[in-house]
Amino acid sequence: MIEIVETDAGTARITWHRAKKARLVLAVSHGAGGGVEARDLQALAQVLPGHGVTVALVEQPWRVAGRKVAPAPKTLDTGWRGIWPALAGMALPVISGGRSAGARVACRTATELGAHAVLALSFPLHPPGRPERSRADELLGAGAPTLVVQGGNDPFGKPEEFPEGAYELVEVPYGDHGFAVPKRAEITQERALEIVTGGVVEWVASLG
Repeated sequence: MIEIVETDAGTARITWHRAKKARLVLAVSHGAGGGVEARDLQALAQVLPGHGVTVALVEQPWRVAGRKVAPAPKTLDTGWRGIWPALAGMALPVISGGRSAGARVACRTATELGAHAVLALSFPLHPPGRPERSRADELLGAGAPTLVVQGGNDPFGKPEEFPEGAYELVEVPYGDHGFAVPKRAEITQERALEIVTGGVVEWVASLG
């Protein structure tokens, strides 16, 4: 089911993947260079409804409008705030999530929106090759139970680069920023996505 939502940043779109007996809603948005067709978002939408979690794939207004470049973080936050009433309208706890830039949005807005928890897929800890430009404060300031799922070879921040903090981290071995693994890797692409979904399923079950 597709729902159109008007926000102060423009028209957003939610694609719902409903669980039969949902106890949680997981809302996840895309990054600055792609959409909800990302392999990890699609895998979560297929797997989580079977575990009592309704998944809402959120397309930010700039994507719905057909633009190729994401706007400033402030505008992304505005779009996310605008779709929140539609998510909270399910009368279930909402996990705020996203991949890459979407993960930053989820972290920055979690406290003010009252998110039940935060899922950060491929959190861009720093620009590639610029570790001194850390965005760790966004992650550490989420203010809600947080899970980071990170590729072992992510140029935006490898798992060992992440600071200590009150969050959990699942590593996808060999994975890049999109959780793609090279053919020479010791795990298959299918297995990499199973690590993503399995880690999220286990974490969600721990939230109570």
